[in-house]
Amino acid sequence: MRRTLAGRHGERLLAEVSAGGTLRPGKDRPALLAYGIALVVHGVTVALAVGGVWCVVGGWGSPGPVVSGLFFVALAWSLRPRMPRLPKDELLLYRTDAPALYGLIDEIAQVAGTRSVDVIAVDAAFNAGVRTCGVRGRRLLTLGVPLWETLEPQQRIAVLGHELGHYSNGDTRRGIVFATAYRSLAIWHYYLQPTEDPSPLEMVANLVYLVPRSLVLGMLMLLDQLTLRSMQRAEYLADSVAARAGSTEAAVAFLDRLLVADSADTTVRRESNKLRTRPRGTGRAEEWADGLWELLAAHMESIPEHEYERQRRVGARRGHSVDDTHPPTHLRRACLLVGAVTPAAVVTDDDREQRIAAELADARRQVARQIVRGD
Repeated sequence: MRRTLAGRHGERLLAEVSAGGTLRPGKDRPALLAYGIALVVHGVTVALAVGGVWCVVGGWGSPGPVVSGLFFVALAWSLRPRMPRLPKDELLLYRTDAPALYGLIDEIAQVAGTRSVDVIAVDAAFNAGVRTCGVRGRRLLTLGVPLWETLEPQQRIAVLGHELGHYSNGDTRRGIVFATAYRSLAIWHYYLQPTEDPSPLEMVANLVYLVPRSLVLGMLMLLDQLTLRSMQRAEYLADSVAARAGSTEAAVAFLDRLLVADSADTTVRRESNKLRTRPRGTGRAEEWADGLWELLAAHMESIPEHEYERQRRVGARRGHSVDDTHPPTHLRRACLLVGAVTPAAVVTDDDREQRIAAELADARRQVARQIVRGD
């Protein structure tokens, strides 16, 4: 059902753009309904907290009400809205560490119509992403070194434009209210999971939990379906920001790079295994790891155009994946190629690229050595 609905929404959005329509940020009726359900979920959490306090205060001196009240308060505390924190196991770069890179991101943020990021994290994924951390709403941009090192300068601008575009395109799933409510429902579902190898008493409890667990699962599925079209629109809008920032050509090339992500991952693993198994006397593997990204970039440049075309055809035949959070790449690519070609609003030069490379040099070296060590 999810695949069918995802395909229907994706084709409808593509037809809308192809007919000359313009996708605009905003929340449609299903997204507003999902927002209302999220408020109800938070209302249940508040009711548990208030009811628990009332039981403790009103029943003080009686063990039954007090124990029940403390249980409700503890349950509400576990379900409370929580924002993700800054990662402690990733390399973090602040403005003083990479002023040139932050300056580039600031320019792209102006094109996207949003404010810039507060922290940059560097990891070993062939990907990039943004999220909001902490009660102060600090914006974290995560850059995967394997992706960054295989892109040309304008393609990197397109990637940054796409990620910043998520903050200005009305993506329901990235909103605090919805995201925290979805997490609360997931915790409810975890609490109501049936016990494996149950005793007779636990079998009765599993039967009692069946109805509320099914209700929670149904709400999770409903929220997923209600926000599906909004999620896809948000991706297309983020792609349009990528095209405005780095040019249509750069945005399309960036999407093509994603088609061969598996090949890049395989190459990194193969080369890192070679470095680990070098004969003794040829130097430590960590020392040879400094050339890992050059090997990856050379491999990506060697991929012929017909392989990209094959991947696009495979994606078109496969359609929408059930557990995929993005529309198919071939539809995103088609939306970018509809209409006039967009020139780049942000450009870079050799001097800026060299300064950014120098700021990321230590991070790229550390990530390469982590991969080789198998961390």
